[in-house]
Amino acid sequence: MLPQVIVKSGKARPFYGRHPWVLASAVERVLGSPADGDAVDVCSPQGRFIARGIYNSRSRIRARLYAWDAAEQLDEGFWRRRIHSAIALRRQLGLDEPQGAVRLVFSEGDGLSGLIVDRYADYLVVQPTALAIAVRLPTIVPILEQLAHPKAILVRTDPATLKAEGMELPDGPYLGEPPAGPVTIVEHGLKFRVDLAAGQKTGFYLDQRDNRRAAALFCRGRRVLDMFCYTGGFSLAAAQAGAVEVLGVDSSQHAVALAAENAAVNGLKQASFRCGDCFQTMQELIDAGERFGTVILDPPRFARSRRNVPEALRAYHWLNRLACELLEPEGMLVTCSCSGHVGREQFLEMLLGVAQQTGRDIQILQQRGAAADHPVSITCRETEYLKCMICRVK
Repeated sequence: MLPQVIVKSGKARPFYGRHPWVLASAVERVLGSPADGDAVDVCSPQGRFIARGIYNSRSRIRARLYAWDAAEQLDEGFWRRRIHSAIALRRQLGLDEPQGAVRLVFSEGDGLSGLIVDRYADYLVVQPTALAIAVRLPTIVPILEQLAHPKAILVRTDPATLKAEGMELPDGPYLGEPPAGPVTIVEHGLKFRVDLAAGQKTGFYLDQRDNRRAAALFCRGRRVLDMFCYTGGFSLAAAQAGAVEVLGVDSSQHAVALAAENAAVNGLKQASFRCGDCFQTMQELIDAGERFGTVILDPPRFARSRRNVPEALRAYHWLNRLACELLEPEGMLVTCSCSGHVGREQFLEMLLGVAQQTGRDIQILQQRGAAADHPVSITCRETEYLKCMICRVK
């Protein structure tokens, strides 16, 4: 019999509804002595089985839930079935090009809380965001090797996540020989060099794949400003679509250098890149009288917790207000937020405030989210984190 995590009276409903996070505030008591990383049964105050998960006393998420059938064990067969199902979905989506890049496993979106797996051509990058997954890498990595056949599997971690989960895990190669340098991938006909060892996240922002193509349709014949451009994803898509000039700005010199290299590899001479603080650079462009036909905003996450939301909304407001000042009449604004704690309605309310403060009408043409290899779990709405609004600013 597994140790039991008994939830408080009135707190069980989300877990019957298959939400995968049992927060410490929902726990009444723990029966048995589970070690961190052990499987546990989450039960009602009356002792009724709700779900099976993995325990972590060091985390605010005290148990992550994976199975709602008491007969299902969290053994090698379980992980294999879930990972196989996730990879099969990507094949069904047509995201299995040998030189492409795809998110093979999207954590809660694939019923595998804490596991992110991205494929970049012949290489896999695993990002464990939970202790539950980190301690099971000796089981999970061989499954990935057998199902995906990569040249090598690398591990990338996030310092904030390591701290939140109370885990220690080094970055670097886990299996096979890592690439000697950046790996080349192809996205919508564009070549990108991706640094798997030092790039942001696992190396590239795969969730914006379809949004880059959608935004590019509104860049033909226009002068484009791409803020927080990273390694040039939106910039190069805009140039490929016929933008007359593209300026990409990012605070990372390493990212800007790789963006310039990506532009050169694709022969897109109208794209140039600048390293600098994005807020400051936008103000300098305004002061210099610069104007653009399209402005793209893809900032990093501004709100890491709910208490940061008011501050984040102020930052989004100021950023979008600057963008409107830089836009020509009837210019195009592509504005994004990857802050999961900022809801879609809150983001729209922020844009309403921008329209009122600037006196410019904002027409939303498309409301978009993450690419299909980042599926949204209806029982874990936190998986719907990315907002991408394509707007006309009159």
